[in-house]
Amino acid sequence: MKVIYFDTETTGLEYESCQIIELAMLVVEDGRIVKEYDRFINIEKDLPAKITEITGITDEMLITEGVSEGEVAKDLKDNLTPGTLMIAHNCQFDLAFVNFLLKRHYPSDEVDDILDNLDWLDTLTVVKDRMKFPHRLIHAVRHYGIKEVNFHRAIDDTKALYDVTQALKEERNDLDEYVNIFGYNPKWGVSGPKFSFIKYKRQYFHNSMVNPDHILPKM
Repeated sequence: MKVIYFDTETTGLEYESCQIIELAMLVVEDGRIVKEYDRFINIEKDLPAKITEITGITDEMLITEGVSEGEVAKDLKDNLTPGTLMIAHNCQFDLAFVNFLLKRHYPSDEVDDILDNLDWLDTLTVVKDRMKFPHRLIHAVRHYGIKEVNFHRAIDDTKALYDVTQALKEERNDLDEYVNIFGYNPKWGVSGPKFSFIKYKRQYFHNSMVNPDHILPKM
């Protein structure tokens, strides 16, 4: 089985007007990490100062180390083979950006077909059924006693994501139940486009791990 743990750093929160500036992937096949991918994208314009402050990524880094968006889009497309399980924390956010990145370089119908033939797991949705608020990746890392990384850098976040996912599996082996199901806060609704291959469900906060019969996929 092929699994890709992935994360993006972006110029902002709006998937239609902002861009990915770093894409990272850990590719796992048959339980073994076979590829570690990390690329900066040279967006050919200045970064917002707030993004540099948060991520530590500078204009100079994108210019000297970055590659074209088209190159990253091709790398991504080549890795998205049918049946691959894609895992991200707050997957809806990263999926929205990946969708728009690919559609800037490939026909929409082709991209829709690629994404539809993948499976998607949102660890944020799982964590909301396992621990009390807050639920960011850093909080899950601390909750499960995992070594902290340089958060807000995509490659480090993917490594933390991998460790968190292993901890979730060891804690309770029900991750398969969450595949292609994303929880959302009823107060705010779904952020970004709704994808036909994802089932969206209202998800409320809990103070501790919920009973196996009351996890979001079964509600």
